[in-house]
Amino acid sequence: MDAMSVDVVPEDPAPGPAGTAHVWERFLVGWHVAFWLFVVLAAVWLLATTHLTTGQRVEGLVLVAVLGASYALLVLRGDCRDDWRSPAYLTIAVTVVGFACALDVTMSMLLFVVFSHVWMFSRSTTWGAFWATALTLSAGAGFMSNIGWTQEVLREVAPQLLVALGFSVLLGFWVARIIDQSKGRADLITELQTARADLAAAENARGALAERERVAREIHDTLAQGFTSIVMLAQGAAARLPHDPDAAADRLGTIEEVARDNLAEARALVAALSPVDLDGRTFADAVRRLGERFARETGLAVRVEAPEAVAHLTRDGEVVLLRAVQEALTNVRRHSGASSVVLRLVPEDGDVRLEVTDDGQGFTPGSAEGYGLTGMRGRVGEVGGEVDVASAPGGGTHLVVRVPLVAAGGAA
Repeated sequence: MDAMSVDVVPEDPAPGPAGTAHVWERFLVGWHVAFWLFVVLAAVWLLATTHLTTGQRVEGLVLVAVLGASYALLVLRGDCRDDWRSPAYLTIAVTVVGFACALDVTMSMLLFVVFSHVWMFSRSTTWGAFWATALTLSAGAGFMSNIGWTQEVLREVAPQLLVALGFSVLLGFWVARIIDQSKGRADLITELQTARADLAAAENARGALAERERVAREIHDTLAQGFTSIVMLAQGAAARLPHDPDAAADRLGTIEEVARDNLAEARALVAALSPVDLDGRTFADAVRRLGERFARETGLAVRVEAPEAVAHLTRDGEVVLLRAVQEALTNVRRHSGASSVVLRLVPEDGDVRLEVTDDGQGFTPGSAEGYGLTGMRGRVGEVGGEVDVASAPGGGTHLVVRVPLVAAGGAA
């Protein structure tokens, strides 16, 4: 008895990950080709053999034609495993093999392809085992009919058929298990890909939110503060215009300067450049310029202590401290009622400390912070720094901002 070839489908015939065919479907074209090749070979053998009568040859060709026609009508029209076409085809195939083996033992060549179809077109491994057993019994009955219904023939045929059946069933279950494991891994890969896509979407959303927060801080620390200065300067100029035109004209000049700086800040923000106060200047120069402009705008006494020793700040650190200066001065203008302000930059071991001290009305520690101070804490925290605020009602406010300082040989 010849060995049998086997193909198996897993218990669950559902398709795999999106965009991929089920495992049996990926090889279905090859199995179609193999089937028709066996059919042609069987027909050629029937036509060429010399030990069959004409009637037997015709009977064999009819059996092969029935097998081919049933395959074409029931199998070629898509997946047949989950409807009536699967048991209908397998019933015909099992019957044809039995009659073919009864015709001549050489027709057992059909077992090669039909044993494979038993597993390919069964909806589960349980049904595969059932049809494999039915095929074995049908083939055995055909052999017994051809050779003779005797105990000697039974003892000769039965072991071969039982070995073939056992091999087919064991191999079928083994391959089914492998396919199920592969499907499980494919499902796991799909879940991992979905999780990765979800994580990427979450990261994109988080990045977009962080970018919106960054832009909001930039607008608050630059454009909003500049427009606040313009409004207050315009109000002051309007109040002085009737009785002191020269002072009003001076305020108008300051308004123009602030507006130009705001326009430059807006352009820098759009172009994602560094703050314009740093363009072409050292950091200490930029801080002194902010202090001088604030003094002109408000008339307050402003003292700036900004040594050049802070030149080794990272660029990000410079931006953070410059924004902190702007926010602190805006808070002094809006809330403190101060008459003097001190800006002090102090290099320390590994840090630069910014101190902004005013003699204004102060506030109660622990009270709710506004967006500006909250944004300052977030911005400073991003570069590994920290913010401390000390104040008391009637006692002024002392703001301290520390950011890391890069040594002269470090990365800037």
